[in-house]
Amino acid sequence: MERTDIGPRYFGGKLGYNHAVLLAGPQRWLVVSGHEARDAEGAIAHPGDVCGQLRLTFQRLDETLREADFALRDIVQLRLFTTDIAAVTAHYDVVTDVLDAAGCRPASLLAEVAALSDPGMLVEIEALAAR
Repeated sequence: MERTDIGPRYFGGKLGYNHAVLLAGPQRWLVVSGHEARDAEGAIAHPGDVCGQLRLTFQRLDETLREADFALRDIVQLRLFTTDIAAVTAHYDVVTDVLDAAGCRPASLLAEVAALSDPGMLVEIEALAAR
């Protein structure tokens, strides 16, 4: 697969996102539904803690990707939904650190919504991966 990053944007020296990602010849695609910060019993973890929820949500996303023989670096599109965009943008280094460590350079969206499926959720992340 050949990949071309288009219009990269950096935050604090780390890639925040690309305006677009051009792929030529991907063999496999994985469409990943919204993930959230749930503990082993299925309850929302880290109530009121956007950093904790971001970290655990990325961990859960990574687990799903690995189950399908993908990795975070294979994500080409990422959508982050939050009920508190000010809190997420204030701690966006959590996102850029995870993406940087994984070599992940997605096209992405960050949007504030009125509510998510569980009142304790501050963040939900969905993704599209390709190899």
